[in-house]
Amino acid sequence: MALEAAGGPPEETLSLWKREQARLKAHVVDRDTETWQRDPAFSGLQRVGGVDVSFVKGDSVRACASLVVLSFPELEVLLVDGNGVLHHRGFGVACHLGVLTDLPCVGVAKKLLQVDGLENNALHKEKIRLLQTQGDSFPLLGDSGTVLGMALRSHDRSTRPLYISVGHRMSLEAAVRLTRCCCRFRIPEPVRQADICSREHIRKSLGLPGPPTPSVITRSPKAQRPVACPKGDSGESSGGAPSPQRQADRTTPGGRRSTAQHQVGQR
Repeated sequence: MALEAAGGPPEETLSLWKREQARLKAHVVDRDTETWQRDPAFSGLQRVGGVDVSFVKGDSVRACASLVVLSFPELEVLLVDGNGVLHHRGFGVACHLGVLTDLPCVGVAKKLLQVDGLENNALHKEKIRLLQTQGDSFPLLGDSGTVLGMALRSHDRSTRPLYISVGHRMSLEAAVRLTRCCCRFRIPEPVRQADICSREHIRKSLGLPGPPTPSVITRSPKAQRPVACPKGDSGESSGGAPSPQRQADRTTPGGRRSTAQHQVGQR
């Protein structure tokens, strides 16, 4: 295919995507729109979804998008593996998905996107070094004077920060607090589970070699009950908002089953 031969989409396709980004960017809302977002303990938040895309090595056409929904009856917010307004055109995948679904969205990136003068230089690395405990953060201030996001130490045992940015219908402050509440490890649990599911789906559907990705949810049914949002440094301390737990293989109180959704298709 031409797409594979060129190693990427044709220029006219890229131009079309950029115009679509610019059109949708005008609809991004960067403030809190839900009552639970303004509550320090996120009271009223019922379900958190994680979104991730896994790519097939050596395949420039197909990828697998995964949505994992964790805990309680209704989907109310999406954590997206990628950026929101921290983006070359101010409209990353978290913004795009948020505007199209009209759901609150948060961009959770594992690496710094170097835009508006932001660089992974010595000064940035020194700021990261000063993040001593879980929940420590610093603003990502661009040359334009705009705070594009926050670097967050999401777990005590991780020295690499996450880069949090507004996606849609949620303030940066609330986005950072929610991300921290969802972290049992470095990566927020909804995003981590979405990544695991998408990689495993690619392996199975395309017949790729390699052992299955091990399940990381091995706790007993009692331990799967929601635990509280951390108040201190522990990832699972009590008090505050519920931390999402995987429900992919159990039903909700209303009898509905929560499932991960996958699709392998054209990028």
